[in-house]
Amino acid sequence: MDRLPEAQPPARLSRAQRRGLRPHGRAHRWRRDTTELAAVFLAVATADLVANIVVHGHDGPVLLACSALALLATAVFHAWWAHRHPHAPPGPEPTAPPGEAPVTGPLHDYQETALWRLRTTVDDAPGSLARICVALADRQVNILSLQAHPLADGTTVDEFLLRTPVSLARTELTRLVATAGGRDIWTDPADAHDLVDEPTHVLALATRTALDAAELPVALRRLFGRCTIRSYPGGAAGATAAVDGHVMRLPVPSGHLIELTRAHLPFTPTEFARAQALVELDSLLGPRVPKVEARLRLPAGTDLTVRRADPSDHAAALAMHHRCSPDALRKRYHGPVADADRYLDHLLDPRHGQTLAVETPDGRIVALAHLLWDEDSAEVALLVEDAWQRRGLGFDLLQRMAALASEAGSPTVYAVTHASNTGLISTMQRLGAPLDYQVEDATLTITAHLSQAALPSPWPGR
Repeated sequence: MDRLPEAQPPARLSRAQRRGLRPHGRAHRWRRDTTELAAVFLAVATADLVANIVVHGHDGPVLLACSALALLATAVFHAWWAHRHPHAPPGPEPTAPPGEAPVTGPLHDYQETALWRLRTTVDDAPGSLARICVALADRQVNILSLQAHPLADGTTVDEFLLRTPVSLARTELTRLVATAGGRDIWTDPADAHDLVDEPTHVLALATRTALDAAELPVALRRLFGRCTIRSYPGGAAGATAAVDGHVMRLPVPSGHLIELTRAHLPFTPTEFARAQALVELDSLLGPRVPKVEARLRLPAGTDLTVRRADPSDHAAALAMHHRCSPDALRKRYHGPVADADRYLDHLLDPRHGQTLAVETPDGRIVALAHLLWDEDSAEVALLVEDAWQRRGLGFDLLQRMAALASEAGSPTVYAVTHASNTGLISTMQRLGAPLDYQVEDATLTITAHLSQAALPSPWPGR
């Protein structure tokens, strides 16, 4: 068996070698100190010379002025030279990922992005989500937020908020996720409002619902996107809360049944739990309307109050019905005049929308405006007592209703009336919004697109 060679002791260094390894810091330190001291003596001598010339010389002030001008000219020249000849070298050109075409064009082209919401179903198995994330990263897609909705069948619904290059089309994004193992893929353009994280979003909706019962349909719509929300009075008898694919049913203690339908996307158990929590909060707090009002001064000098109406105003609203002419009631309710009183309970319930009332100083209601939620839009309806018409009350109420709908996220409002109701037609035209007209069997539907209208705040100073 061969033996390993023994370790040899380190060789001794010669005296010259040891002298060469000695640090030279001390000598360098003396030379540096001497140089700095000489520079200080030279600066002091120069300053003393300049001071003697300025104080005792005949041209001292002139010398100071010339020195200042020289320094100023030097600074200007340096700024110009730095602008014309930047010192920093240009940054490297962006390169393409392996296997793709070379990158061309200026760098800022790569900063143009789009926001997308994407939902897909994946197997609830290790690596399924990672494959989608890697596929998105390979195409320069940034994942801003991610929510997982576990399902009982061993799958998970993953919902992404993505920032993608504008060059990545929706079809290509869908194909990318499908190739990585996603299925039942749904995409929708997003905006800056979707950048809020989900817990903050849900808490904000719960706060708005707690302050105003009319916000519950708005909160549910903002929570789930485009969906149909219907309320069935008395429909909760024997019903239980349940979710069945694209339909969600939520009974409330008042006896109503709230039904949500979303045709393009099924509901998940996580979404069902969030909706149930909002409905339970609304039921616990009971009917509630915020105390908001505004002063309305007519040209004749009459001071009126515009405020939110609630079920306690039923008697005053019924009295206004009895002062209105049959023609005014017929144009408002599109049916037999005798049935007009039956609608008040529904219209004054804040869970179905918002109602504004115009009140005189003696407590009489002379005008009512209703805003009723209807899927992605909202219906507006006006009734002004005959003696108070043509004084601007209808337009003021319509503006406030449109502003409330816009604040709730509704892109449009529409009014349904008789085709001969020229008063409502002219009032809608004064909104300054693009209008769509649809006539069917002498019934006119006017839709106003609010995104292009300049609407004042419904409650100035609030």
